[in-house]
Amino acid sequence: MLDLLTAPAIALLTVVSAASDAGCALNGVPLHGRVRVVDSFPDFTVKTVTSFPDLRVRQVESFPDECGEWLFVDSFPDFTIRYVDSFPDLKIQFVDSFPGLP
Repeated sequence: MLDLLTAPAIALLTVVSAASDAGCALNGVPLHGRVRVVDSFPDFTVKTVTSFPDLRVRQVESFPDECGEWLFVDSFPDFTIRYVDSFPDLKIQFVDSFPGLP
């Protein structure tokens, strides 16, 4: 009897975790990983804000595996960004804890 109840719960948890990973992407690019700041031809334009961000970002020094964890690099980035003041693709807020979608 217990097995009949736990199987749907496990399936539901799998669907929820897959959906949360899929939600942390922009144009199919996951919003975590190695990031390079460029002056021209970025993948995304970004504006830094202090309130109402689209994404909370935490700068890490290794293993940027979770949503909103960025490792800034000079070579071999997963995606590139350029900081702008108007019409950004993404508004970010730098945080020390709890990165990811607000």
